[in-house]
Amino acid sequence: MLRRRPKVPPRPAPPEPRINERIRVPEVRLIDEEGRQIGIVKTSEALAMARQRDVDLVEVAAQASPPVARLMDFGRYKYEQSKKEREARKHQANVQLREVRMKPKIDDHDIDFKTRTAAKLLKEGDKVKVTVMFRGREITHPQIGKALLDRVVKSLEHIAVVEKEAMLEGRHMTVILAPDKKKLAALAKASAQKQAEASAADEEDEAVAAAAAAAPVVGDDDTDSDDDGDDAEEE
Repeated sequence: MLRRRPKVPPRPAPPEPRINERIRVPEVRLIDEEGRQIGIVKTSEALAMARQRDVDLVEVAAQASPPVARLMDFGRYKYEQSKKEREARKHQANVQLREVRMKPKIDDHDIDFKTRTAAKLLKEGDKVKVTVMFRGREITHPQIGKALLDRVVKSLEHIAVVEKEAMLEGRHMTVILAPDKKKLAALAKASAQKQAEASAADEEDEAVAAAAAAAPVVGDDDTDSDDDGDDAEEE
């Protein structure tokens, strides 16, 4: 029978700091709400000060001698810390290894499609494993798979770097690509600049169209009257 792997227990949450009456030491080095050092005071005096200011007395450095305590709104402090942790997790890069598969007998259109799929994954920040799958006697021609992988790598060299060179494992030949952050940043910058230039050109075209629409229409009668005036002056 197969043994199940034991589940790894979750990491215990870090202990919360002691607050208010839970601080049992006789004296503390006190810091006020603005971060100013008040000095060493009796814990009872620090608690009285906290009650007077409607805040909490929080032990922030228990290992110090004497321990360091701070006056603060502990509920608000916990909320702010939780908010910062959520924001940090949101911005953490969750890089995944995605796979794009193809067969040796693939046509040009499908190669282009697979390459564009890999490019999209790389631009999203993921690594890409490009795999050529051999079937039957196809395995006797590994050079076909290598040529396919080289073609894909060359098509993506403007946004990716080869993390693991092409390797034949069983009936699969694979190469692993990773996004090149510098090249992707340069590409995004060039794309933004191109869009800005296109937007400026569109605005100029609109201005030209408006000017053309506002241009006055000059009739034949107006031209003839100008000519008659000139003739009269000459007589």
